[in-house]
Amino acid sequence: MKKLFILSMLISFAMVCSCQKQDSAVEQQLAQRKAELDAREKALDERETALAERERATASRRMKPADVQPQGTIRDPAQVKAERDKRIQQLPPELQLQGLIADPSRDNADKDSRMQERLAQRQRRMEELQKARMSRAVKSFAAEAASPTPSPAVEATSPSPSPTPE
Repeated sequence: MKKLFILSMLISFAMVCSCQKQDSAVEQQLAQRKAELDAREKALDERETALAERERATASRRMKPADVQPQGTIRDPAQVKAERDKRIQQLPPELQLQGLIADPSRDNADKDSRMQERLAQRQRRMEELQKARMSRAVKSFAAEAASPTPSPAVEATSPSPSPTPE
């Protein structure tokens, strides 16, 4: 009896000791995970602050200089052209003569001529398409007219098979 009691006490003691060892291993793993998460959180905070600084720098670069006209103001086209001509006059003569500066009136004329060409092409295509459709319609109508269709009088005199056998 004493042996059985001692054996059961030893088993229970061994179980308690093993549970405590497992708990300490779990606590170590938990502490390690917590340290990793803290490191990740710190790195994420650093990234967020760097991103915020970049956004602020970008926003400050985007800010308009004082000499730029506000968006709500509409400028007079004649004034814009006068300013442009004034800037062209400030350039050296060899650059003015070489035609390095685009002439907006010539650009507009080129755009207009290209637009007219495109419209003419589109109109020609539409006419060709309509002609093709009309020719198909005429052909199908002619084919329909040429095919023999039995008249109602012929159908009435033609023998039809009776539904009941004789």
